[in-house]
Amino acid sequence: MNWYEKLNEYFPIEEMKSKEHMEMLLKEKGDVYHKDEGPHHVLMYAEFESFIFIDYVYVSAKSRGQGLGHKLMEKLKAKNKPIILEVEPFDYEDTDSEKRLRFYQREGFIHAQSIGYNRRSLATNENNPMEILYWTPEDEDEETIYKKMKKMYEDIHTYKDEQLYGKSYQPVDEVLTYDDGRDADNIFGGIKEK
Repeated sequence: MNWYEKLNEYFPIEEMKSKEHMEMLLKEKGDVYHKDEGPHHVLMYAEFESFIFIDYVYVSAKSRGQGLGHKLMEKLKAKNKPIILEVEPFDYEDTDSEKRLRFYQREGFIHAQSIGYNRRSLATNENNPMEILYWTPEDEDEETIYKKMKKMYEDIHTYKDEQLYGKSYQPVDEVLTYDDGRDADNIFGGIKEK
């Protein structure tokens, strides 16, 4: 299986960029968009001057629990920049969802309570709400994380979207919202410690 097939098998269709989109990002935005691939992992991320955005991280089922995910996070943390990622809301029915969130919690990621994220999928035309997690070496506040997330959305997610998909994603201000009074459950609160 190639790197795209691994991602496509693991991530839901509404979260996936097309292979053409990712290859175009790697080629045309190769100074920012990167692929770190090994026999048991695929990590797609964008590294900007002041932060890193994890687009996709996949660790094969047979190598989970062996510290590979931790090593990938440590490699990014060593760059000493905030790290931001999107994750689907916690689902009590989905054990992978719980394991994923527990992993990010152990890695020191924080759930951004003030940032709302809801993007319509171009593949399914359905709304796809996500939660924002972040790790920061210098206690950046959520408003700063929100501004970085907006830059990523405009530079990466919507890059040549109309050309690639025949239609555009919604504008950033429709997808991302910031409200420091937002009534969001902390998604880490639903996780059972083991």
